[in-house]
Amino acid sequence: MNPEDFQIVELGDPRLRAIAKPVELTQLSSALEQAAVMQHWMEHRGGVGIAAPQIGVPLQLMIIASRPNNRYPNAPHMAPLLMINPEPVSFSDNEVTLWEGCLSVPGIRGKVTRPESVCVRFVDRAGVTQEQVLTGFPARIFLHEYDHLIGKTFVDRVASVQDLTTDKVYFEQIANA
Repeated sequence: MNPEDFQIVELGDPRLRAIAKPVELTQLSSALEQAAVMQHWMEHRGGVGIAAPQIGVPLQLMIIASRPNNRYPNAPHMAPLLMINPEPVSFSDNEVTLWEGCLSVPGIRGKVTRPESVCVRFVDRAGVTQEQVLTGFPARIFLHEYDHLIGKTFVDRVASVQDLTTDKVYFEQIANA
């Protein structure tokens, strides 16, 4: 599968609003090929996560890969984690409001309130069901990417349009405040 045959799907494209279908585990090798394309685009665009609908593939696949980069200079480092058919099992009661951006909504950030931690069940790249608790920024990445699997974007989660800003203003005024 050639990554150049795919592009990042952007806000307004109806594929971002579709509900992703579960991956048939008999098709695991195909899902792993699609995950490689997703990882290419995530790294190429400086993302810390990506979901299959963001490359126009309506499957329940996501990668979370927190790491410091130009878009998220203070992100903690974790190895990329592919999650197949992920589902949140439980959430912490504590919620945190932070700025989010998205490869599918270029140039815009929004304040989003999300649970501080989430317990997640998913199938790994070997086809084994796993359960893991994610906390802090990795939890936020998971919840952001999970939204893509249910037809939502972070823009749907902002409380007010006043909680939106451009990346330029964010980096000039907000990130350093």
